[in-house]
Amino acid sequence: MSHTTLAPTYVVRTLGCQMNIHDSEHMAGLLESAGYTAAPQGDDVADVVVINTCAVRENAANKLYGNLGQLAHAKTERPGMQIAVGGCLAQKDRGTIVEKAPWVDVVFGTHNLDVLPAMLKRARHNAEAQVEIEESLQVFPSTLPSRRDSVSSAWVSISVGCNNTCTFCIVPSLRGKERDRRPGDVLAEVQALVSQGVVEITLLGQNVNSYGIEFGDRGAFAKLLRACGEIEGLERVRFTSPHPAAFTDDVIEAMAETPNVMPSLHMPLQSGSDAVLRAMRRSYRSAKFLDILDKVRAAMPDAAITTDIIVGFPGETDEDFEDTLRVVEQSRFSSAYTFQYSPRPGTPAFEMPELPKAVVTERFGRLKALQERVSLAENQGVVGRTVELMVLDGAGRKDGASARLSGRAPDGRLVHFSLPDATADAPRPGDMVTVEVTRAAPHHLISDSALTGGTYAVRATRAGDAWDAASGEGHDHAAGGCGSACGTGTGGPAGPVGLGMPSLRAARA
Repeated sequence: MSHTTLAPTYVVRTLGCQMNIHDSEHMAGLLESAGYTAAPQGDDVADVVVINTCAVRENAANKLYGNLGQLAHAKTERPGMQIAVGGCLAQKDRGTIVEKAPWVDVVFGTHNLDVLPAMLKRARHNAEAQVEIEESLQVFPSTLPSRRDSVSSAWVSISVGCNNTCTFCIVPSLRGKERDRRPGDVLAEVQALVSQGVVEITLLGQNVNSYGIEFGDRGAFAKLLRACGEIEGLERVRFTSPHPAAFTDDVIEAMAETPNVMPSLHMPLQSGSDAVLRAMRRSYRSAKFLDILDKVRAAMPDAAITTDIIVGFPGETDEDFEDTLRVVEQSRFSSAYTFQYSPRPGTPAFEMPELPKAVVTERFGRLKALQERVSLAENQGVVGRTVELMVLDGAGRKDGASARLSGRAPDGRLVHFSLPDATADAPRPGDMVTVEVTRAAPHHLISDSALTGGTYAVRATRAGDAWDAASGEGHDHAAGGCGSACGTGTGGPAGPVGLGMPSLRAARA
């Protein structure tokens, strides 16, 4: 299996969204359960390389085949090396991948992550590529083993798939119809994660606020948020992404009334033009979108709201684009993920005539410049405020000159903060640090309050303790002495917490 006598190594390369990141955690967990071990940090080649693909953006295929081209040479120099391709582009292109890149050993889809170790074994035994794509979900991903990259934070999937029919989006055809997990299963997973040191979870779904429709409870998402507030030791709850059409007042109330639900919201706008929203089959209009934001800010004045926007959708006129600029100005997003429209084969919009590239590029530049100004103004409004940051895993030194570390504020903003002096003990990833914001930039905040004797306080957390346990001297991964905190061993005497959930394990930071 490997060119050494040690356990075979693996690397998972992730292309795409949060769903893909979470799926990659399960791929890693499956491989470790099958006897593989993670390649050393920084290595991009191993005995098995898995590429978890995205199909949403135009350059998705280019990224995949660029990765595969690099690996072709590595494979000739590493006897027994295997390459696997999974994710959305694998679901879409299937056997085409092996035709274009015959050195690929395994192709699997979004609905059958669980077959990865068996397919690698079969490809090795048969000495030929294995392609296995299922049309519907076979095993809910959250029932699979997981190896997380963070000790303090974790994704928790509450649903997979999507019931919407947005004309630009290929996700429903690749991920299938929405499937919801039962609330008890979700909460059991959250509890298991918290017992292992996690202090922040993000509830994950294509449309999280439509959660519960499958089992007949339209209020299930708000109830789930409130239930997370009852879990002792869980300090921060986030979620992504809701759909404006299904965003209801009970969710806003649950956010505002549940202390550990953070005042941050990612609300995809896509366009500020009602005509374009109609063409996109987005079942809301700009007035409703702005009304939701007003309600959120009335309930949570300090909420930071982020969004997704597509520029240059087919048929978008100058007037339509001006409407988008108007809504962006009114929305006061703290940041926005902006994209130039790219046609995706298999979507209704693929048949629509595209706008001239120069027009789209010019509009994109104007939108980006506006959002930069808005982001800077919104961040400047935070200067002087005292915030509690969760120190990021692997934050390290931001730069040698400032020696700042990085943390995330409750509203999701990134803050680079200084220590009191060069000799001060650095807080651990997952610990909480209280500082005063002293400066703003469009994409981050700065806190140098500690340098002048101002606000600076560290609160140790169970996440920091878990980080210590996973990274301390004398830590023997092979013996499994880290229990469930590390994700590289076989489990210590205490073992992972059993709540009917799989072993959920975190990588050493």
